[in-house]
Amino acid sequence: METEKSTKQSMWSQWSSPPNLVTLARIILVVVFLGLYIGGGAWGARNIGMRWGAAIVFIIAASTDKIDGWMARKYNQVTELGKLLDPIADKLLTLGALVVAACFNEFGNMWIGWIVTGLYVVREIGITIMRFFVIDHGGKVIAASQAGKYKTFTLCLGLGLLLIPVWSFTHAVSQPAWLTVYFIVAYALIYFSLILCLYSGYEYLRGVFAEPAVTRK
Repeated sequence: METEKSTKQSMWSQWSSPPNLVTLARIILVVVFLGLYIGGGAWGARNIGMRWGAAIVFIIAASTDKIDGWMARKYNQVTELGKLLDPIADKLLTLGALVVAACFNEFGNMWIGWIVTGLYVVREIGITIMRFFVIDHGGKVIAASQAGKYKTFTLCLGLGLLLIPVWSFTHAVSQPAWLTVYFIVAYALIYFSLILCLYSGYEYLRGVFAEPAVTRK
């Protein structure tokens, strides 16, 4: 019991390392992003400037995911807390964007939007709870798998395309062909990411239950 308590305290004392501070800054950016996204309204109808701001903040927050990881590896500051907070920051950013997009009906079809968002939410929250369960039982945090990293990349890319208000460049009465292709690419990336999301979730659960030596001391 004392060993488990000491492990948890040691992990949370790592918050001040530079890579973890970058991760915490990303979490703050999520709050700013959501405020701008919601304030801009569906498709930026309420305020197109806020929609542009939301897209820019989203891209910055998503891009800095690589910065904290690079810092941690370069300066040998990979920590258990970093392994935990990094995917949580990603989840807050992407799930927040998905939920707001579904509320604004920006997936083209309301039912598809909520089904896709619901699957993401269930998977991400479930895996996050499992991570805390592993920690609570004295295990080490399992870092994101390769499939999980590809999932995050394709989802952020798809959401980034969806968030950028490129439609503000056209004033045509009907939607031009290039804009239709643009949305097809954005949605395809999001749906492909969902497949990776479910597969990487399966990989994580298999790692927890089939390889106890990896997750428990």
